[in-house]
Amino acid sequence: MTRPVIFAGPTLDAGVIAATLDADVRGPAARGDVLRAVDDGATAIGLIDGCFERVAAVWHKELLWALAKGLRVYGAASMGALRAAELAAFGMIPVGAIADAFLREELSDDDEVAVAHRDAEGGYAPVSEAMVNVRATVAAARDAGVVAAPTHDALVAAVKGRFYAERTWGLALADGSKRRLPEGELDALRGWLPAGRVDAKRADALALVARMRDEAGAKGEAPAWRFEHTDTWETLRRSVVRG
Repeated sequence: MTRPVIFAGPTLDAGVIAATLDADVRGPAARGDVLRAVDDGATAIGLIDGCFERVAAVWHKELLWALAKGLRVYGAASMGALRAAELAAFGMIPVGAIADAFLREELSDDDEVAVAHRDAEGGYAPVSEAMVNVRATVAAARDAGVVAAPTHDALVAAVKGRFYAERTWGLALADGSKRRLPEGELDALRGWLPAGRVDAKRADALALVARMRDEAGAKGEAPAWRFEHTDTWETLRRSVVRG
């Protein structure tokens, strides 16, 4: 392989990535997938989306392995933002506002970027809205005068209080009505949403792809730390080889 590998799904589809960068686009990363990509000869790693909850998430150790091998490893938007913030000190490259917010500890909860989505056959299409997108969208509506500050605050709190898979705009507006928020503002937001919705995750994912394109061929810096070959790590390696 002489191409970078990008893990993406609900945040950004392969066709959009292909329009910017010649990359091997794989679905959301699960445990072992980054290790497998390194073994396949990836020239760089871009982590956007990752599995969680029902499938073991990508290990930090896999990303450290890629860095130890001299690859540039980028993270943005979703699972990539989380891992990049956690591993920035080890050389992983955070891209975009969401990763920066986690890095600065303005955000800390994993559920901020989580969405429910369809499987590979369904194109990983999201069926819920990410909390970071809700925050960005309602803030934009407030700034545009569509809703007042108290309505902004109440809606964000209502959506944050829901399980990540239940975060939809329909339920958000319904929650607003239950909380007796001004119906005029809710109606205005309902009409404003289709065009006014802010997809912060997509914007950061596009920034990651553009940066990987611009830095194609660049080598990662030699790490100042030592990669430890633990028994757990070797077990994962053996499982990937057998798979």
